[in-house]
Amino acid sequence: MNHFELVKKIESAINEIFIGKEEAVSSLLVALLAGGHILIEDVPGIGKTTLAALIANVIECSFGRIQFTPDTLPGDIEGISIYNMKSGEFEYKEGVIMNQILLADEINRTSPKTQASLLEAMNEGQVTIDGIVRELPQPFMVIATQNPIEFLGTYPLPEAQMDRFMMCLSIGYPKREQEVKMAQGFLAGKTAKTLKPVCKAADILAVREEVSKVIMKEKLLEYITDIVRLTRESEHFILGASPRALLAMVKATQAQAFYEGRDFAKPDDVKKITPLVLNHRLQLTPAAKLKKVDAKAVLKSLTLKAPVPMITL
Repeated sequence: MNHFELVKKIESAINEIFIGKEEAVSSLLVALLAGGHILIEDVPGIGKTTLAALIANVIECSFGRIQFTPDTLPGDIEGISIYNMKSGEFEYKEGVIMNQILLADEINRTSPKTQASLLEAMNEGQVTIDGIVRELPQPFMVIATQNPIEFLGTYPLPEAQMDRFMMCLSIGYPKREQEVKMAQGFLAGKTAKTLKPVCKAADILAVREEVSKVIMKEKLLEYITDIVRLTRESEHFILGASPRALLAMVKATQAQAFYEGRDFAKPDDVKKITPLVLNHRLQLTPAAKLKKVDAKAVLKSLTLKAPVPMITL
């Protein structure tokens, strides 16, 4: 089985239980292949936790979940050093961060100090405890969730934190027939725990290595750069997309091309991932908010302004 077939097998296994949300599953897989983290903004009960558990089980990775609350501390995530009276030394007690797939549930319900404890892990794949750098298990992926409706008792994620997430997506409610099928699967006992692994963590690392070799022509890199720069020039946005966002687009484009079964990327891949990678990074100006400007519509119009290159191999 080649790596492309393996990815499709993973997708098929997840879709057997997570019914009717193929687009959300494919976006999550693209982020996983690109080595990125993902933020899911949606109302409670639509399967955010289930989706995270499914992806961990199907690729046989360790799974950690932490429910963020106002009293959650950085040590709960990163771990702490505890003094051992017998040995007379401090011993590191691992936090939930020492898992390959980490579900940060309702991330906006905890304090900025606790939110910031994820920054080093998400950007560098490590944590520093008492001056000691500890590498995180690979592949490492943070899947964070937040409710876009409820704001009471929440702490909005700062721009620096939002910029660490490669993609942001919404799952949405399933259709009627899909909910019926979901109920039938529930009665039959189909859950994340019953899903058998399709591959091991090492296989995902191998796939990522292959994704990194997807051909990106210079004209395509210029196309991505043009889109990013247009967001900085727009009068509707306080801040445009950062250089980190540009690099995230490059990696996501490679992963999207691989997901489509190609070893080269093209403009259609860029168009596919642009809303997922950029929407959550862009903030409207106060004037634009008063005029009820749609940020997604602005980004779409900016994308259309960028000249689409002709890619030849």
